[in-house]
Amino acid sequence: MSDDLPDSLIPYDEIVQEALRAVVGRVLDEVQQTGGLPGAHHFYITFKTQASGVDIPKHLVERFPDEMTIVLQNKFWDLKVSDQHFEVSLTFNQVAAHLVIPFSAITAFVDPAVNFALQFQVQSDEAPEPHDEAENDGPQVTNEDGSNVVTVDFGKKK
Repeated sequence: MSDDLPDSLIPYDEIVQEALRAVVGRVLDEVQQTGGLPGAHHFYITFKTQASGVDIPKHLVERFPDEMTIVLQNKFWDLKVSDQHFEVSLTFNQVAAHLVIPFSAITAFVDPAVNFALQFQVQSDEAPEPHDEAENDGPQVTNEDGSNVVTVDFGKKK
């Protein structure tokens, strides 16, 4: 059997990533429908701040020019979920901010309460600019052992 597999004409990597991002949308929609997070569940959502469709305050883009992580736990409101994006209001250094984040901009979704995580590979030719650690006002969770992690990494052969 040969190691040289032909390039797929079916974009499996895009299809899988789209399906996994739909998981994030469904979870957020359930939180929206029930009006809050059940039990100890809480989410860390990492996204590309410069991705198409992302709408966040300018001072956050300046502070996090490539990627930032938000926490949905106690201090969030106005969660609205659509097929393509979600909106949420959070506080950063006690200043309220409204964020619009397309699911296509998400690079990671973690629920540390149940050791669940999804990671999405973003194809980029540029190295990210250095930035501060990015989390909105919320509790710090340090117990992430990586169990139940699904990593999607479809490298294209050249």
